[in-house]
Amino acid sequence: MNDASNENSPPARGGDQAQVRVISVTSGKGGVGKTNAVVNMAIAFARAGKRCLVLDADLGLGNIDVLLGLAPQYNVGHVLRGEKAMSDVVVDGPAGIKILPASSGVCELTDLGAGERLAVISHLESYAASEGAFDLMLIDTAAGISGNVLFFNAASREIIIVVTPEPTAITDAYALMKVLLGRHGERSFKLIVNCAKTKKHGLAVYRNICGAADRFLNVSIDYLGCVLQDECVPKAVARQKAVMELFPDSRASACFREVAAAALEHAPPTGIKGGMQLFWRNVVNKGY
Repeated sequence: MNDASNENSPPARGGDQAQVRVISVTSGKGGVGKTNAVVNMAIAFARAGKRCLVLDADLGLGNIDVLLGLAPQYNVGHVLRGEKAMSDVVVDGPAGIKILPASSGVCELTDLGAGERLAVISHLESYAASEGAFDLMLIDTAAGISGNVLFFNAASREIIIVVTPEPTAITDAYALMKVLLGRHGERSFKLIVNCAKTKKHGLAVYRNICGAADRFLNVSIDYLGCVLQDECVPKAVARQKAVMELFPDSRASACFREVAAAALEHAPPTGIKGGMQLFWRNVVNKGY
């Protein structure tokens, strides 16, 4: 378990599909700022020279488009129904990031069957191969431990958990790790503490979770850092903008840059984890 540093790695080039890092961003509890973290991390990655695709994997209750004030004409539901290709659905976001929007209020997408989940992966891999222009794919999962959540986390191999200092959020983050360990053998996680009062406070939350995880789960948790409480965040949400875009000099934006730099530093060894080809292989090996 390592505390994060703020150093950045150089941008990857060449558009090699196998080099795309696939990272799920997840939480045990809703309302912890997970989607906000995904969007702002993606912008930070883009400004660090990385080409980033964001998948809104809260497939029936997606809200990345709402958070960013976008009005996509199509979503992943159109792809699954065979009405549109992935390239028709992906929209442009701030700082050049690409976003694959989800449906909103579509019950049948909240718990896909095995074949439908595999179809999502197949479409993603085909799109990444045809575009050949991504370094990172961030998957914004729903909160909790539903089938969709476990699927995207188990398939991604790199798992970032977002938590707040609230006891319920901490308990649910621990429960999510426990389920992913028990069902899919996941033993490696990364952690972001959102809404911390101070950096010392964020580190204390991380150490609290690690203490319980070390004692009862025997998993590894890397600390990517914290995002400090900042009134600029709700202001940006109200204006349907990312805080990195609207208030780039805010302390929340500085935190997101630090967290993104730490995530880049904690990259898995090339060719071993996180590539799109292995994304598919993980799904098959784990019985989906």
